[in-house]
Amino acid sequence: MPRLFQEFGQGDREALSRIVEELYDDLRRLAHVRLRRHSEGPTLLDTTALVHESYLRFLGAHQIQIVDRAHFLAYASRVMRSVIVDCVRERSAQRRGGGDVHVALDAAIEEKISCGERQILAVHQALDNLAEVSPRLVTVVEMRYFGGVSEPEIAEALGVTERTVRRDWEKARLLLAAALK
Repeated sequence: MPRLFQEFGQGDREALSRIVEELYDDLRRLAHVRLRRHSEGPTLLDTTALVHESYLRFLGAHQIQIVDRAHFLAYASRVMRSVIVDCVRERSAQRRGGGDVHVALDAAIEEKISCGERQILAVHQALDNLAEVSPRLVTVVEMRYFGGVSEPEIAEALGVTERTVRRDWEKARLLLAAALK
């Protein structure tokens, strides 16, 4: 596997396909966790669609530096977050008259849908705001919470100690909780 990351780093786009193939189960697990956390209302995407849309975005990305599994899963988590947020924004725009025929919904259902989507956008905005203060904190959150990467793997990927990762995790949790209140 390390050879594949090295080949990808040297510009071999075919290596990306092999990496995704090797880590497909991890990507599906990651997508499932991402979608389960936002399961209120109708599902925006299913697990397979999220993985495949993310793969298309990987292909379109230029000059990504991915050196190991942990980096790849952190990047994949960031891409999946982006896909979900874009999907929410698109649905939101459609509800505001994006050219579709308007169909009246029960107000309770519509409120539940909107609440879940607002939460996704609020978390996205809070992470963006946190990135302005400390990009490393956001990386720790993405790797640990969204990517399921272990503290030792995060520490190795970021070149810090496990203790620093734990402190960053606690700090990020506190800052995000305050931002989301």
